[in-house]
Amino acid sequence: MKAKSFKGMACSIAGALEAIGDRWAFLIVRDLSLGLSRYDDLQHSTQIPNTTLSQRLKHLERSGLVERRSYQDNPPRFEYALTTKGRELGVVIFALAQWGDHWNAAGTAGPPVNFVDRASGRRVKLAVVDAQSGDPVPGNRIEARPGRGADDLVRWRLDRRVAHDDERKP
Repeated sequence: MKAKSFKGMACSIAGALEAIGDRWAFLIVRDLSLGLSRYDDLQHSTQIPNTTLSQRLKHLERSGLVERRSYQDNPPRFEYALTTKGRELGVVIFALAQWGDHWNAAGTAGPPVNFVDRASGRRVKLAVVDAQSGDPVPGNRIEARPGRGADDLVRWRLDRRVAHDDERKP
């Protein structure tokens, strides 16, 4: 069964999910971020069936996240690389890994991969910071407000949250 398209929804999360496609695509982007580029390497790393991998790579290309490059003419062979748009998705992959490490989502004795500063070798982590000052902002101070692209449904969603918050107040 084909999943419902999120196209046209005034939601950056829905738009990002539409561009990515599905959970397999996250693993492909993970591997491309780690430096894998050849089809066989991607297939071996992810264990994705060939037909599925081919479809996901084509979708990621159409979404502008991945580009295909020829590296051999006879027979024709291609490798895959993240575009700038795709490389910037790396922060989402990193956030998922950080969350997964915190909650031991892999069920392992520790993080399967450590992300470190190449210069110092020290581990790094994502944090939410004030866009203007760069100061850290704790999660309990973050609030969603309508942006310039908000439509009626977005405004309803945010107003509904406020209405429920008001109902909970003594």
